[in-house]
Amino acid sequence: MDKSKKGYFFEDYHLGQVIDHAVPRTLTDGDKAIYQSLYPVRYPIYSSEEFAKNCGLVGSPLDNLIVFNTIFGKSVPDISLNAIANLGYAECRFFKPVYPGQSLSARSEIIGLKENSNGESGIVWVRTFGINELEEIILTFVRWVIVRKSLIGGIKGKTFIPKLAKSIDSTDLIIPDSLNYKNYDYTQSGEKFGLFDYKVGERIDHVDRVTISESEHMMATRLWQNTAKVHFDITARTDGRRLVYGGHIISMGRALSFNGLANAQIILGINSGVHSNPCFASDTIEAWSEILELTELNNKQFGALRLRLVVQKAEATSFSLFDVCGGYDQNVLLDMDYWALVPI
Repeated sequence: MDKSKKGYFFEDYHLGQVIDHAVPRTLTDGDKAIYQSLYPVRYPIYSSEEFAKNCGLVGSPLDNLIVFNTIFGKSVPDISLNAIANLGYAECRFFKPVYPGQSLSARSEIIGLKENSNGESGIVWVRTFGINELEEIILTFVRWVIVRKSLIGGIKGKTFIPKLAKSIDSTDLIIPDSLNYKNYDYTQSGEKFGLFDYKVGERIDHVDRVTISESEHMMATRLWQNTAKVHFDITARTDGRRLVYGGHIISMGRALSFNGLANAQIILGINSGVHSNPCFASDTIEAWSEILELTELNNKQFGALRLRLVVQKAEATSFSLFDVCGGYDQNVLLDMDYWALVPI
């Protein structure tokens, strides 16, 4: 019997299929330290025990994107080991903060399937759940990915494309238990801007740039225990290049956005995300954000900014997004729409 796991191919999936992913993982302060060494992230709630406690939390939690990438990585061996590309995200909600010492596992349900016209691959839509050691759901998200077929042939099963929400309603956003911004320290946070200092339609150039290195993007992907072949094996792509994991670009773009959005510390939900073009080592990237919506939340102490985060190659024109034909500009790597909590 062949004991090696070759992963799922497109025809191995069916609608409603539920997959419990191996291997559970206990997150520690070490994960936080490595994350902060990989990305220029400076949000004080995730950096300082005292700042977090001053905001009503029991301590400094793990960055939302550590949790997101960890759960994503758990799903890779069963969802995207044989992927050609991860295409996008939707309906991502964070339910509870995660603190060092907690153990996380992941479960996914197949919610959509569509064979591609070339007959060599198909798109798989999956809803993934992050679960803590108490069996509480701490995170959910939908993603869709192009997966190779094991055999080229006809359509396997009925095509079903799920209908996904364009955005999470602000009334469904969950503020972490006990969080309190009454004594919020703008000096320690790094900027003075609250909810009403921003305007819908405003665009913020985050200025800073980072050149992606081969060793760092592979180290980051290993941190999440992501085993997708295209990130490590130069024979997995016809161009002989390692594709940078999309979560690495999300985390880097989010870290760069600190400059101008220092008080948008906590991500409440991700409405959508598109990896519009591939990224490779030696690409130099930059980021900008657009204010899409702002709202007071029901306790009048917090506000929520709906933000479009765009990560692009440095050679792109400022605030470029689409080309003359209406598609994404070739230099745009990520277009992400998300909600962030801010003080009023």
